[in-house]
Amino acid sequence: MLKQRTIKEKVTTTGVGLHSGTKVVLTLHPAAAGTGIVFRRVDLNPVVEFPASAMAVGDTRMASVLIQDGARVSTVEHLMSACAGLGIDNLYIDVSAEEIPIMDGSASSFVYLLQQAGVQEQDAAKKFIRVIKPVEVRDGKGASEKWARLSPHNGFKLDFFIEFNHPAVDGTAQYASVDFGDVTYVQAIARARTFGFMQDVEMLRGIGLARGGSLENAIVMDEYRILNADGLRYDDEFVRHKILDAIGDLYLVGHPLVASYEAHKSGHAMNNLLLRELLKHPDAYEIVTYDSLASAPESYVRQMTHEWEPN
Repeated sequence: MLKQRTIKEKVTTTGVGLHSGTKVVLTLHPAAAGTGIVFRRVDLNPVVEFPASAMAVGDTRMASVLIQDGARVSTVEHLMSACAGLGIDNLYIDVSAEEIPIMDGSASSFVYLLQQAGVQEQDAAKKFIRVIKPVEVRDGKGASEKWARLSPHNGFKLDFFIEFNHPAVDGTAQYASVDFGDVTYVQAIARARTFGFMQDVEMLRGIGLARGGSLENAIVMDEYRILNADGLRYDDEFVRHKILDAIGDLYLVGHPLVASYEAHKSGHAMNNLLLRELLKHPDAYEIVTYDSLASAPESYVRQMTHEWEPN
């Protein structure tokens, strides 16, 4: 049986919020089988809990934000992506401010933190959402059209196309396809950083965003080039980061997906709309478990056996 997973022991780190610029203490705790991923604002009295849920996403401006009882926990997508990539089902995430720390702008710091904590299998079947009918959302027309789609697939793969009309981005691959039956999350996706443009910074800071952004936690570009001295970590790091984001956004559905995800210029808002559309159609998916590795999709066999190996 493919079993649910949590971590073995508590781990803590500190960082700054990308948008708030506030120092944040982040602590991960083991959680019982069936708990799911639960964020907790421990700086509030009483503590406010935010179960990871597509329906709890209340803001998608530059991040996925969970809202509960008037409180917020922002920029959850990179940590959710790491949990999805490493197959963590149950976890308490305590945070001392309203934003998850950005760390280096990728998911690699969260992968390291989870690996430091260790993985603990639990005596309960791991539940998956298997898509059995295509579901799609679209926005805009012509050159401005965006769309995202989930289709039946015996595994988990993602295809993404980006278009930013910027020389530095256009000089890299704008399309990527990642099939977790063939690659591992840690090697193929985890190190891809978020990115932004200098000309947008003043506007974003004016609406309370990007206050903690720097060359230490993002790929930053002026009108023509990348400003980071060390360049890119992947030849196609921009589109890989969008896939990293999508994995985190999609994991807010509550269980790993057995599906193919395709997206054209999608983002946090479109990804959340896609999950809500899926949940509106109970005939489009089913909850499944797998009695053995032999019966499970290769994507998740690899996850259970490869993602926790030392790099």
